[in-house]
Amino acid sequence: MDSFLDFEKPIAELQGRIDELRETAANGEVDIDAEVGKLQAKSDKLLRETYAKLSPWQKTQVARHPQRPHLKDYIAGLIEDFMPLGGDRAFADDQAIIGGLGTLRGRKVMVIGHEKGDDTASRLRHNFGMGKPEGYRKAIRLMKLADRFGLPVVTLVDTSGAFPGVQAEERGQAEAIARSTEACLEIGVPLISAIVGEGGSGGAVALATGNTVLMFEHAVYSVISPEGCASILWRTADKAPEAAEAMKVTAQHLKDLGVIDAIVPEPLGGAHRAPDSAIDALGDALVKALAAFDGQDGSEVRTARRKKFLAIGRL
Repeated sequence: MDSFLDFEKPIAELQGRIDELRETAANGEVDIDAEVGKLQAKSDKLLRETYAKLSPWQKTQVARHPQRPHLKDYIAGLIEDFMPLGGDRAFADDQAIIGGLGTLRGRKVMVIGHEKGDDTASRLRHNFGMGKPEGYRKAIRLMKLADRFGLPVVTLVDTSGAFPGVQAEERGQAEAIARSTEACLEIGVPLISAIVGEGGSGGAVALATGNTVLMFEHAVYSVISPEGCASILWRTADKAPEAAEAMKVTAQHLKDLGVIDAIVPEPLGGAHRAPDSAIDALGDALVKALAAFDGQDGSEVRTARRKKFLAIGRL
């Protein structure tokens, strides 16, 4: 069953009326097809109109929708023979950042990404997708492993940010994020990154410093959450919608600014309404992005990636 967002209340009301009609006619004695068809057409039209003019804050809500596909769904839908590789070989195996080897439509790849979890137990186990230092050190290890064997790296980013706890800071959170970003820039194999939900702060950049950065149509990517920005500037999280507008967090804004390279379209109403279609669309975009680097040697790939990020923000 769909979980409707606050701005989708008119759509939810229409769908509620449709469900009520179907329940009333469940015994088959009343023909309601015509009426349901009219209401469904009205609901679909309202959905199209709503999603055609989403504000940055509304896109943030869509990006955070709990029913959006998660890393495990992308791996299940796109990666064959996935072999998870755990641990940073120093402290622990962080469950917020998952990685491993697999095959993406016939191409061997290393896949690394954030897993938020999709129910209470899994969210706690994966720490809501907020990586700890050992998670970023695991990512570094896997990127270097991929580089050694000449395998392209695919990273899927979906995090509100790196874990801010005291223990994480004691274990070198900032250093681990910086080293992971450095590893992204250093490896000589193509690195394709995709922002599939939230791209929050350095916790996202540490996996998103790729040759090509893709972003879902209704994903967001920013240096801080809109609530965090509003709390700093206005001393209240109530100003989050204004902050989201000012921060240019949407895929459309970031494409214009040159921060990302391509926008992956989502099904009508967001990836959570048709996960399989969203996963297929991402697979198509990843394959296309990887193909662009066929025949290039390591130095060309590395140089192109560095130039890309040095050029961001220059007039």
